[in-house]
Formats: sequence, structure tokens, C-alpha cells
Amino acid sequence: MQQRLNIAIDGPAGAGKSTVAKAVAERLGIRYLDTGAMYRAMALYGLRRGVRLDDEQAVEAILPDADIAVRYEGEEQHVLLGGEDVTGGLRAPELSMGASDVSRHRAVRIWLSGLQRQVAREYDVVMDGRDIGTNVLRDTPHKFYLTATVTERARRRLLEMRQRGTAGDMTLAQMEREIEQRDYNDSHRAFMPLRRAEGARLIDTTEMTVEAVTDEILRCVCGEDG
Repeated sequence: MQQRLNIAIDGPAGAGKSTVAKAVAERLGIRYLDTGAMYRAMALYGLRRGVRLDDEQAVEAILPDADIAVRYEGEEQHVLLGGEDVTGGLRAPELSMGASDVSRHRAVRIWLSGLQRQVAREYDVVMDGRDIGTNVLRDTPHKFYLTATVTERARRRLLEMRQRGTAGDMTLAQMEREIEQRDYNDSHRAFMPLRRAEGARLIDTTEMTVEAVTDEILRCVCGEDG
């Protein structure tokens, strides 16, 4: 079987994972998989079914009927829920926190990790998330952990939401509190918590441009930097 190029990029909310992962994939001419979108789709499914997303038994009960799939149009990722393309609405604040809730459930992580590994077997791919290097792509030699200060991550996320028209009246202070809560949830879940994978290169993106972070990752992947 052909050896696939799989790149794992992990880190907390707002660290720049998705933006950088897309840029790395574009520079290499390979696919990008936003795994967080899959968890947000699961949260959307749970809300549509009327279950409490923090109720593990209730979420697990609806999991057999969940129909989440990833489709590519060119290099653009689309997430389907029951055949419906829900990509455009997955960045809503309630789905971001909902994703944090459902991602704590062991059965959900096992199921979605399987879907993500299938993509990695089929394509050369850059994946970003919170357990890619520690779980989904644990055997890849190309692991990176991005971070930044809470204030900078909140600023980025709020700017992104304002550009999408989904920020409402949210302030930077409110976003900082939401980011801190998300960090706590992600790092304290019992199964596959957010942590830096062994051997992952740590990159603090606080004062770095997207291009600079992308260049650093590409130097490592292409063997130009130890």
C-alpha cells in the first residue's frame, strides 16, 4: 500500500490550527481535513434530536443513527449531515461549545476517529484538531502543536465571528472566558484529552503570521529543519 503523507496539527481553540492547516495543505497540494467540523456536526445532530449534549448516555443512544460524512469539491471540504451540506453553519458559537461537550464522550471520539483515519488512508492529508497526534494519526512523524495566549486566541476567534456576522454583541472579555472554559473542557476530559503529542513540535503563534507558521511546518515536513 502506498505510504500516505499525513500531517497532524493540534492545539487549543483559536491557536490558528485551521488557517495554518489549510495553508500547509495548499502549499503541498494535498487535502485538508477539519476534524473539529465533524464534532460540530455531531453537536448539531444532537441538538436537532433534542438531546442534552453533556449527557453521555443520551448522545451515545443516537449515535447509531448519525450520518456524518466528508465530501471534497476540488480541495474544499464539505461536511454532510444526513446528506445535507451543513458546512456553512458549523461555526456558530453554540456548536463550538456543543462540540466540546460531545467530544468528551468516548463513543463519539472512537466513531469519528475511525472516519478520520479512513480519510488519512485514502488521501495525503493535513488534519487539525485536539487529538490528532495523540490518537488519530499517532504513527505519523509529522506532528505539530500550535498555541497562543488566551487574549490573542480570543481576539482571533471574535474577529472571525464578526467577519461571518455571527458575533452578535459578544465582547472580547466574554470570548476570553469562553476560550478558557473550552480549554478546561478539552484538557480535562477523561478520554483523549487535549495535550501535546510526544515528539510534536511546539509553535507559539501569538506574534507569528500565518505565512511564518506555515513556512516553519513545511521546513520540518520537507526535512530542511530539525
